[in-house]
Amino acid sequence: MSGRADSDTDPEITDPGAAAAQDTEPDAVPDDEPIDADEPDDDAELDAGEPDDDADDAAEGARRARWTAAGTGTVLALAGLAAALLRLTRSAPALVPAAYAGGAAVCAGAAVLGSRGRTRRALWLLIAGAMVMALGDQFD
Repeated sequence: MSGRADSDTDPEITDPGAAAAQDTEPDAVPDDEPIDADEPDDDAELDAGEPDDDADDAAEGARRARWTAAGTGTVLALAGLAAALLRLTRSAPALVPAAYAGGAAVCAGAAVLGSRGRTRRALWLLIAGAMVMALGDQFD
């Protein structure tokens, strides 16, 4: 159930006579009237032309969101791993590189989720991973 207002659901019909009346097209030409061949068909103009741009825009937006989530997660994961390796070489509490590595792991998971289309969850994981890395920076 999507809750969209533009759904195409028809009301339930219980009377069989009403169902037959609904199946007939109101625009249909009666059999006794001749069809004028000179008039252009309005439906042919609509069907022959353009592809649905709204569907293309939505698909492009979703693709861009997936690439953004995957790319940001990858960059943050690499930055967290680099920071963890740099903190290991210095004299810092063990909690600091562990926090950077943990945040990097969370961001790597966000990159995987983002590449699979779970962009909202990826965004929340990116925020959580960055917060864990920032918390590790506070212990330094």
